[in-house]
Amino acid sequence: MGLQCGIVGLPNVGKSTLFNCLSNAKAQSANFPFCTIEPNVGVITVPDERLNKLVELVNPANVVPAVVEIVDIAGLVKGASKGEGLGNKFLANIRETDAIIHVLRCFDDDNIVHVDGTVDPVRDKEIIDTELQLKDLETVENRLQKEEKRAMTGGDANAKRLVEVLHLYKDALEKGLSARTVVLDELQQEVARDLQLLTNKPVLYVCNVDEVAVVNGNRYVEAVREAVKNEKAEVLVIGAGIEADIAELETYEEKQMFLEDLGLKEAGVNKLIRTAYHLLNLQTYFTAGPKEVRAWTFRKGMKAPQTAGIIHTDFEKGFIRAEVIKYEDFITYGSEAKCKEAGKMSVEGKEYIVQDGDMMNFRFNV
Repeated sequence: MGLQCGIVGLPNVGKSTLFNCLSNAKAQSANFPFCTIEPNVGVITVPDERLNKLVELVNPANVVPAVVEIVDIAGLVKGASKGEGLGNKFLANIRETDAIIHVLRCFDDDNIVHVDGTVDPVRDKEIIDTELQLKDLETVENRLQKEEKRAMTGGDANAKRLVEVLHLYKDALEKGLSARTVVLDELQQEVARDLQLLTNKPVLYVCNVDEVAVVNGNRYVEAVREAVKNEKAEVLVIGAGIEADIAELETYEEKQMFLEDLGLKEAGVNKLIRTAYHLLNLQTYFTAGPKEVRAWTFRKGMKAPQTAGIIHTDFEKGFIRAEVIKYEDFITYGSEAKCKEAGKMSVEGKEYIVQDGDMMNFRFNV
């Protein structure tokens, strides 16, 4: 669907190392600021055990998993909102993403330079938050001048509503709060969509730790959890260096042995990819047949015709109905035919809201 998560953080916190573990695209990784200048984009496969089970049952000629795009964006420093460092480039790149993965350094290592001289993930978080908030405040104030004139002269109801929203955002940003903390009703959300505020994007905090802290965390991780407890944001603990070591191993068995030695059940990047997928409010439906088993990505809450259109626009234009089998029923009965015989296939119309894991077959006529 072309949706992206942007990996952000101060220079030298492990963004590019983490990106390299996530993607076959190799971002340069070095011990100095601004190693990443142009944003690197990686198309990442979403781990999904359901797809593996479908493949075992159907034995298709081809398999296509769900994917999400991850963008490694240049490191940010104080003053970015005013163009310091690579600030303008950073802010332009992050504006194009749909969600933020904020990497925080939560380990001590004298061999890796910190741009501010000491390790303090809460301070690092606040630096980026402040820069994004300042840029959003500038955006809001500029837009407010235009919209207030429109609201006064034209009597436009939407303009008046937008002015209300802009004042709510302005008040929050001036208090050092992000735009995502502002509660809006449905009509206000509708007029606010095109503002594209940086601090309105959903965020995931990734605490980059060393091997010792990868299972139980450390004092830095606890400080981050405390700092974000009121943000309704998720916190993941990952050792980027460890993930890099895992990525170098050739076989699944070698990787599992490495993880077991560390007391881990799965690689941290798998958790990160799944979390990023949900951060973007994405879900998966499946199509399955002898030619192909495929995971299709859709936005949570989409109706059947919209999800059909993801396969091809003609499917949406000429939508007639959707034949739906729940994933669990397909696994239980083993095939579409047996599900149909057992009465486990439902026929749904244009108002059906597709559910995560639905097995779909669309009927259309153009």
